[in-house]
Amino acid sequence: MTESTRRITPDDFHATDGLSDWRVLSEGACALFRTETLADSVRFVEDISAIPGIDSDRPAIDLRSDGVTVRLVTMTREHYGLTTREVELARAISTIAQSQGLVADPSAVQTFLVVPGAPDTAEIMPFWRAVLGYDPRPDSPEEDLVDLQSIGPPFWFEPMQESRPGGEGAIHVAVWVPYDQAEARVAEALAAGGRLVYDKHAPAWWTLADPAGNEADIATTKGR
Repeated sequence: MTESTRRITPDDFHATDGLSDWRVLSEGACALFRTETLADSVRFVEDISAIPGIDSDRPAIDLRSDGVTVRLVTMTREHYGLTTREVELARAISTIAQSQGLVADPSAVQTFLVVPGAPDTAEIMPFWRAVLGYDPRPDSPEEDLVDLQSIGPPFWFEPMQESRPGGEGAIHVAVWVPYDQAEARVAEALAAGGRLVYDKHAPAWWTLADPAGNEADIATTKGR
């Protein structure tokens, strides 16, 4: 970060004017802009690439023939999250999209988090680092492993008070969705045969389970 930028929270980001295209998820501010052709997507990304200083910001961009997804986040040894720079970039990208007649689809963005659990997370992290080829997250190396290429989902290691019966660990996924889509996603999962395990911290997250007991969190940045 430079002297002209400062850290902000997800609530700060969403309270800022001009950012209605964007939703903050676990891995930063995300937006999906719909396109009609691959050429439209390429043209959009080309204009994004012309934003001054964009190469230093390293946005994660997924380009498809029917849309472009952009994720913005600051990742340093001191901070993994949002700053005022992400606000500037998000506004600039939305302005480019508007000039090209592209419309954002906030309901379609989501990210995934894989959560292995163990009484001693330090004991299992080296295994997962070797298997995945990931690196420790700069600001939380004792808890998180990330793909620095921003391709694979991040892993957060959850301390467990005790092992599952038989001495096994536990692993579940967290699906991060826009805060205004979370309750509908929970309802869909329950209607599909799931059951509610835990909702004490909703709307930050709900823990659900399938009929076999496999768990998944529906998570948002609301209230964090």
